[in-house]
Amino acid sequence: MTVIELTDEQAAALRAKAAAEGLTLEAWFKKLAGTENGPVAEKPPRRIADIICENMQSVPPEVMASMPKDGASQHDHYIYGWPKRDE
Repeated sequence: MTVIELTDEQAAALRAKAAAEGLTLEAWFKKLAGTENGPVAEKPPRRIADIICENMQSVPPEVMASMPKDGASQHDHYIYGWPKRDE
């Protein structure tokens, strides 16, 4: 367990913030830490492809239509400005 020492003024300020939300200091800290319903469960790892697909869903269709069709094979050209390679 980690012990954090506070001045009386700091402790009073934290108690006041907790009380303003109708919580005890302990309950307020648990809320801040996201552990008010028990320990934080670790999320299972996600595949990067799933994350990319999820993020790409918010890209408007007109933006998707304007993306280059050879973006994968010519990525050096689009990222670094190198000349396009012969395919």
